[in-house]
Amino acid sequence: MDLSFPGFDRNTEVTKLPGDLAVLMVGIAARQTASPTAVAQARFGRIGHPSRLLQPLDGAFNGPTAALLAQWRDGIPPREG
Repeated sequence: MDLSFPGFDRNTEVTKLPGDLAVLMVGIAARQTASPTAVAQARFGRIGHPSRLLQPLDGAFNGPTAALLAQWRDGIPPREG
């Protein structure tokens, strides 16, 4: 199952939503934002920068492989061992 977000396709026709539906959706979002649960959740604050929580320390998912690729790109022969 593909759960990825589909990209914007310029060849598809844009669908205009009825005004009543847009007003309804904005009203629901406003009520959810003002709910006691949302207010309590907002008080917790953030624990650091969310995009850095899972970021590897060396900046790559596989540090040694990234180093080898950088050497290959720069024309440096790989080390033996």
